[in-house]
Amino acid sequence: MSEDVRLDVWLWRARFFKTRSLSSGFISRRGVRVTRDGVTRKLNKPASRLSVGDVVSLPLGAQIVELRVVDFGTRRGPASEAQQLYERLEARDTGEG
Repeated sequence: MSEDVRLDVWLWRARFFKTRSLSSGFISRRGVRVTRDGVTRKLNKPASRLSVGDVVSLPLGAQIVELRVVDFGTRRGPASEAQQLYERLEARDTGEG
């Protein structure tokens, strides 16, 4: 198994977006924050690489969701399989109404 995976592919495999194109577009327009080794960066390139243990923060609806990358997966499987790719840390309100 590879040691990293593209950000857009991982979000699509984890079923946060219906298509990889939607995942890529979201990352390009809104950006996603990734914390690795205590350093947080805002990424706006879909080809950015994720590693196991990274924490991904993204706005979904009126919440900011934080996820720890546990696995990359090899395909976009059913929801039960996708939920094995991450550990949900917390969700906070964005303050947008």
